[in-house]
Amino acid sequence: MALDRLLNVARKEFSDHITSRRFIIILGLLLVISTISIYEGIEQYNESLEAYTEQLQHMEEFQDPYSSWMPSKPSIMYVFITMMSYMTMLGGILAIAIGFDLVSKEKETRSLKTLLSHPLYRDEIINGKALGGVGALGFAMALALAIAVAMLLLFSVVPTADEFAAILIFGAVSLGFLLAYFAVALTMSTVSKESGNALIYTLVIFFAVSSLLPMFGMMAADAFAGDPPEPPEMGPMKEIVRTASSGGYSTTSVAQTVVYGGTEDPEWKAYEEDMKTYIEKRRLISDISNLLSPQMNYYTVAIAVTQPQVMAMMDAPAPYGGMAPEEKPGLAEALGRVWMNIAALIVFPSAFFAATYVKFMRMDIR
Repeated sequence: MALDRLLNVARKEFSDHITSRRFIIILGLLLVISTISIYEGIEQYNESLEAYTEQLQHMEEFQDPYSSWMPSKPSIMYVFITMMSYMTMLGGILAIAIGFDLVSKEKETRSLKTLLSHPLYRDEIINGKALGGVGALGFAMALALAIAVAMLLLFSVVPTADEFAAILIFGAVSLGFLLAYFAVALTMSTVSKESGNALIYTLVIFFAVSSLLPMFGMMAADAFAGDPPEPPEMGPMKEIVRTASSGGYSTTSVAQTVVYGGTEDPEWKAYEEDMKTYIEKRRLISDISNLLSPQMNYYTVAIAVTQPQVMAMMDAPAPYGGMAPEEKPGLAEALGRVWMNIAALIVFPSAFFAATYVKFMRMDIR
């Protein structure tokens, strides 16, 4: 495989993609909706920032007895939460539109045989097509992020170095999600004789892994974990009040412990242990099924990037899930919590790219 011939194929495919009417229409729709979502996110961020400022002023002016507790300053990464939801739908459609007829169209027009009559090897063709599609998706993602950053600066919202790094990571994760369905579409285009069939097969897989798989995962988790344990009869209780903050807002949780004869009730203690085991069983099955879904992996990693404190709350061991951590986790710590989801986002498209390569190399083109 010669690098120059590979790049020539990739350059041609990239040019064909970004100049095609299909790509321009879907990309334009994605950018318009992303721009609207970014604008709405900026409005929400400004409102949260105003509430944060007012809360600080209130604590200073009235000497709030809880002044030792400091609210968290809102992060501009909240702006990208809405963009994330649109990316899973329109971004997935864009990725499928790029890949579903890359090879099948060549079969239908019988141009693949003509293409191979040139001094090109099969691996140069399929790798060049894949590389051109990846480049087109990267171009679309870079354009969306550039517009988002431009809007932030236009509204006088200047990201810090850490926030700018988080924006770049969010873009990389979003691109990984797009590559997952581009790889599926490219594989279906290679194994199908007609583009229509390739599109149908791709949409079936898209629906299965995005909707059916998480639903079946929840059903399997219910079946595996069984019925939740029944709590014992209530006894005298003491309350432990915990207060935490997130994004300028405070949350209070009450932990209750049953006291029996001056000591903790053994029946209630056993119930808490059983409930912890039940929750962990459900989470295990749910996490395994979610690893097979690009959507769920993307949601998980994107939340870790945009809202690391929320991810820390979700990832807390039972029965402390849902409680805000005392310290806001950093970006590296948040990504460390979702390393399996990051790996799944890499393995999923890699497996389909490998299947595409093997199929194309063995394909009969007579």
